[in-house]
Amino acid sequence: MKRITGLLMALMCLVVLGLATVTLSVRADEERIPVYMQVPADWEGPCVWAWDDDGKGAFDAWPGGEADADPANEGWYYCWIPAWANHVIVNGNAGTVQTEEILLDGSAAWITVAEDASFEVSTEALTEGDAPEYVEKFAIHAKVDDSWENPGLWAWSAPDGTNAFEAWPGKAMTAGENGWYTAKAPVWVNSIIINANEGSVQTSDLTIDPAEIWVTVNADGEAEFSYVDPDKASLPDVTIHVSAPADWEAPCLWAWSAPDGTNVFASWPGEALEADESGWLVKTIPGWVNSVIVNGNEGSVQTTDISVETGKDIWLVVTGPEEYEVSYEEIALPEGSASTAESVAEETTAATEAAAETTVAEETVAQADEKSGTNPVPFAVGGVAVLAAAGAGIAAYRKKKSA
Repeated sequence: MKRITGLLMALMCLVVLGLATVTLSVRADEERIPVYMQVPADWEGPCVWAWDDDGKGAFDAWPGGEADADPANEGWYYCWIPAWANHVIVNGNAGTVQTEEILLDGSAAWITVAEDASFEVSTEALTEGDAPEYVEKFAIHAKVDDSWENPGLWAWSAPDGTNAFEAWPGKAMTAGENGWYTAKAPVWVNSIIINANEGSVQTSDLTIDPAEIWVTVNADGEAEFSYVDPDKASLPDVTIHVSAPADWEAPCLWAWSAPDGTNVFASWPGEALEADESGWLVKTIPGWVNSVIVNGNEGSVQTTDISVETGKDIWLVVTGPEEYEVSYEEIALPEGSASTAESVAEETTAATEAAAETTVAEETVAQADEKSGTNPVPFAVGGVAVLAAAGAGIAAYRKKKSA
């Protein structure tokens, strides 16, 4: 009985240690580091695109996090990124010029970009003092009348009157796709004005929530706003039907909007495609998606970027990384395409094995307790069950990898 009790306590310690590891991981995700940069004079609006080893992105859309000028160090910009993002690209001019991928080590970095986009990285400070504190920002988009040139954003907090920018007319907005201009403001802002023509024309004060917003302005300055992109809201969801090569295990879909880079899924390789009754691998995606990648084998094999029309159901036949056909009308499923039937059967087998191992573990404890004439220890039995299931998961993973 002492041996059984010792085993149960040891297992419980492992569970507690596992939970502690998860907690530490969550805290680490919240840490941020400053990335400083010097860029060529013709790189306007420098930004940082950042991700981790698994492809998890730090920002929702390209060109990434907006860098701010460091008021204490002329010529230097800074951008706060999550500490787990150890891959970055510095870019400018709305993402049209950029460096190659830059590797970081989880600490503050100073990046100097040359005219030819080559770069040097230092982990020793090249600036004086500390970077200003991290402040979350949100995007403000505006579509204005053609007579409004060079739109700007003025933003402040009411009723205290704290301004987000130093002087009127505020921050210049950057031209984007479909006539929209964009600028970002701190999340403590609750009032904005869109202006143009060097501040000579403007909207009235607009009281808003600190969330991404789209403002439409007519020639007289009258404005309406929405927290949903008007260009995308009008498009219904669509279904993409995929036929992937048979040796692409567990096919997934990655989808986004180009050129703004808005991703549908949080991290690579996207989400698993699921077989419907006809045998196609399917996924419902927003109607605004115009670019997709099909991948398999945990993202290690993939297609090139595939451009698709927005707002239409899609039938996509992939025969190789660069061989594919796109149709917007239903077609017959090709023979020999990837099916999820095998993976579903494997997952079912793995789940059955896990349940069986859990049952065996519980029965072992119950038999031992029966022999000793005592009742089971509830938390210890739970610990055995959790660890048994984890062990079964590891076994299933190895089986999958070796297949």
